[in-house]
Amino acid sequence: MSRIDETMEFIPVRIAVLTVSDTRAIDEDRSGQTLVDRIEKAGHVVADRKIIRDERDQIADQLRTWVTDDQIDVVISTGGTGLTGRDVTVEAHRDVYEKEIDAFGTVFTIISMEKIGTSAVQSRATGGVAGGTYLFALPGSPGACKDAWDGILKKQFDYRHRPCNFVEIMPRLDEHLRRK
Repeated sequence: MSRIDETMEFIPVRIAVLTVSDTRAIDEDRSGQTLVDRIEKAGHVVADRKIIRDERDQIADQLRTWVTDDQIDVVISTGGTGLTGRDVTVEAHRDVYEKEIDAFGTVFTIISMEKIGTSAVQSRATGGVAGGTYLFALPGSPGACKDAWDGILKKQFDYRHRPCNFVEIMPRLDEHLRRK
């Protein structure tokens, strides 16, 4: 069973938050603020925060910028994961991924089902890795951001989480780039 090993030291990670929206400004961004509040409460660092319009190329460009930034370990985006024509965040993430974390979307759907029932099928939450950086795309509701953080990401970004976590394998995420 999963647990936190209190004998180990907590290691903070640096997380960038991206809100994808054609209409929101920072002071109206409840989903982004939900993530910021939870990230900081968990002891991590909010390394950057931006809002970008629902434009695939712009989203992918911002993700790539953060992937190449040594001061960012993780990028979490919120918004644009639905089914409408303007929802292009998932496609932008996949343009950047080297590897997709398939189980992230599955586990997110299971958690969502407990809260919103079969409406969970309308989300396309996704996760992946590029250039040694974790990337996650969450739906644009504060509730979905809470569910993803509280149910998955908070534990996976705690180095003390057992039996395993994302932090302990961070140094090896880009090893294929170093072997050349």
